[in-house]
Amino acid sequence: MLASCTRNASQRRMLGSHISCCLPRRTTLRYGLLAAVIPISSSVSSRHVAAMAAGQTAVLVPIGTGTEEMEAVITIDVLRRAGAAVTVASVEDSLEVTCSRGVKILADQLIADAAGQQYDLIACPGGMPGAERLRDSSTLSQLVKQQQAAGKLYAAICATPAVFFEPQGLLADRKATAHPAFSDKLSNQEAVQQRVVVDGTLTTSRGPGTAFEFALELVKQLYGDAKMKEVAGPMVMYNYKL
Repeated sequence: MLASCTRNASQRRMLGSHISCCLPRRTTLRYGLLAAVIPISSSVSSRHVAAMAAGQTAVLVPIGTGTEEMEAVITIDVLRRAGAAVTVASVEDSLEVTCSRGVKILADQLIADAAGQQYDLIACPGGMPGAERLRDSSTLSQLVKQQQAAGKLYAAICATPAVFFEPQGLLADRKATAHPAFSDKLSNQEAVQQRVVVDGTLTTSRGPGTAFEFALELVKQLYGDAKMKEVAGPMVMYNYKL
C-alpha cells in the first residue's frame, strides 16, 4: 500500500513537471486546474510607449467580472502570436478578475491606466455579466468612442455588441452580429446570422465557438491575409502548413 502511494505521488510529480514544461510562460497551474493568467507588469505604460516607438501594433483587451474567458484568452493569445503588443486592462478595482466559468485572469493594468493611450485596436470579449461590467466602465466607454471617432479598429464578441456597443451608439446602425441570446437587440439585423461580421472599422462575432475566427479576422485587419494564414497554420486551422 505504502509503495503504491509513493509510486502514485511520484507519478503525479512527474506529470506536473511535464505539464509545467509544456505550458507557455504566461500560464500557471492553480489548485491542480489550468488557469490562463496574464502577468502583472510594473512598467506597462513604458512598454506601451516602447512598442509604439518601435512601430509595434498596440491592442487593448479589457476584462471584467464575468468576462467569457475563452473569448478573452483566445483573442489575447492569437493577437500576441501575430506580434501585437496586447495590454489586458481590468475594469474592476483589482487586477485579478474572475471570469464567467471561474477562471481567474490577472490583468496587466487597471483601465484607468489605459486612459490617454493610443491603440490600433480595442477588442472587447463578451460573457455575462462581463459585457455589463465593460459597458459600465466610463473610462472604457470613452476609449472605445474615441477609437470609433478616430476611424480606428474596434471589436466586440458575444453579448458585448448588444449589451455595450448598441446602447452607446457604437454600432451606428452598422452590420453586426452577437450571441444568439442577444442578437435580437441589434438595430441592424442584416448580418446577425454570420459568425464574424466586418463593417468598416467594426468587427463583431457570436461567442466562444467563433473566438478563433474573430481573433484571426482581427489579425487579418491589422497585418493582412498572409500574416493571418501564418498564425493560423501552427494552430492547425484552415489550410495549415507546419
